[in-house]
Amino acid sequence: MEKESVLFLENLVAKISPSGFEEEASALWQSRTKKYADKIRTDVCGNSIAELNSGSDLKIMLAGHIDEIGYMIKYIDKEGFLYFACVGGIDAHLVPGQRVWIKTSRNRVLGVIGKKPVHLLRTEEREKVSKIDQLWIDIGANNDKEAKKIVSIGDVAVPAVGFETLSQDKVIGRGFDDKAGAFTVSETMRLLSGKKIKSAVYGVATVQEEIGLRGAKVSAYGISADIGIAIDVTFATDFPGMDKKSVGEISLGEGPVIARGPNIHPKLFQRLVAVAKSKKIPYQIEAIARATGTDANVIQLTKSGVATALISIPLRYMHTPVEVISLKDLENTAKLLSAFIESCSGKNCSDLFGK
Repeated sequence: MEKESVLFLENLVAKISPSGFEEEASALWQSRTKKYADKIRTDVCGNSIAELNSGSDLKIMLAGHIDEIGYMIKYIDKEGFLYFACVGGIDAHLVPGQRVWIKTSRNRVLGVIGKKPVHLLRTEEREKVSKIDQLWIDIGANNDKEAKKIVSIGDVAVPAVGFETLSQDKVIGRGFDDKAGAFTVSETMRLLSGKKIKSAVYGVATVQEEIGLRGAKVSAYGISADIGIAIDVTFATDFPGMDKKSVGEISLGEGPVIARGPNIHPKLFQRLVAVAKSKKIPYQIEAIARATGTDANVIQLTKSGVATALISIPLRYMHTPVEVISLKDLENTAKLLSAFIESCSGKNCSDLFGK
């Protein structure tokens, strides 16, 4: 992968962007992606939309959500400790003992999530997962007045970790779900820029996916695309404890994962597989026997319906501060998307959406 692309991914991971507070990450995404688009804009909900060749009759939407899970400050007690709620699906097993960055109106503030020491826990307490309302964030304040000068109710926080290389092409990051997808949308726009394409492409960094697919719902309605492709992450099953019989066989480094199921237009699935084969791009298939828990869910049901696909990046340890992906998978996902879009025109894609 190009050095500039890796640096962009690293910087994107560094931005604090829980659902509803994506503006830092969105600004970076727009700054980079506008170089490869004819036009870039933000809608009322905060979705970033990059347009390429928008005069074409055939409209293709790419959606990768830029929000991440995190915490929100709810209450500050007299001693200056901060109590919080979860933004998105937090694994309570992993919360105690984390260092966190709190995003304030001025800067980021370091804190630690505290709990009662294990030595002082009763036997039955040791065997239970700590409840979120029994945990707190300590910013070193001496009292509530001091704390309130530093942070405010409603400020959000994320684990204080960033991007690192694990081994060869494998990298670690907080929030690869789904900054990896938002990155891939930008990278696809980069690959398409300067090429003669016959369709209009709308690359979208969607917001608020982790709390109900909200950004994709409004952006898909506004764009009114003929074809919509969500780019997200999916569960890798190449590590201990994963049940391949129920989840499927998905490995890091083996290529993008093309979903198949009722949320996916069957001809669009077939076309993506055919393009992958013709371009010798490695790919994997994931069977999802219901509506997916991704932006593809709401895109498919927009207005009178959209021909929808889901392409995912294999991910280990989802919704933890140590998510692991392969840079090769990111590269190949962008290659597959750009090759598919280059192959599309109104005439040879009309069977996908009934025109």
